[in-house]
Amino acid sequence: MPADPAGAGPAGADSVGAGPVGWPTTPPGGYPAPEPDRITRFVLRLYERSPRWAVPLAAVGCVAAGMGYALLSDPADANPDAAPTCLLKLTTGLDCPGCGGTRALWYVLHGDLPAAARHHFLFVFALPFLAYLFVAWAGNQAFGWRLPELRISSKVIGGFLAAWLAFSVLRNLPWAPFTSLYV
Repeated sequence: MPADPAGAGPAGADSVGAGPVGWPTTPPGGYPAPEPDRITRFVLRLYERSPRWAVPLAAVGCVAAGMGYALLSDPADANPDAAPTCLLKLTTGLDCPGCGGTRALWYVLHGDLPAAARHHFLFVFALPFLAYLFVAWAGNQAFGWRLPELRISSKVIGGFLAAWLAFSVLRNLPWAPFTSLYV
């Protein structure tokens, strides 16, 4: 690499640190980086010593626990006069953005996709993408698999979040045809 005109180092390096331009490796103003506390050092040591499959296995455990909860609790079989378990629905009577997600998962796990989509269409739509992203990440972390990357642009993510916001608002409107979205 050619040296920069000031002779401070290779071209593209920031004068504050050795990283690329705009990415200082030391805090500006000459303050040293704070030393990590005991808990941070413990977690870092634990991470360095753990096998590479431990984090994906822990994530699989969390997903399995959520699916087990959905299967055991049977959220689709609730009494009509039961109080809602969602704090937003309990206090305002409105469906939250995730309302129906647990019931949709229960129906997906039982293979009833139309009923799952009835409870939360966007969750059912996003599920295959999330599953592939998880398998690609976990396979790479645990076994070094190099699955084709699913590249999702920020515009697509923004569009999905805007659709989710619109869905969350429309499902709470009290007149037809939006009342069919209410669960």
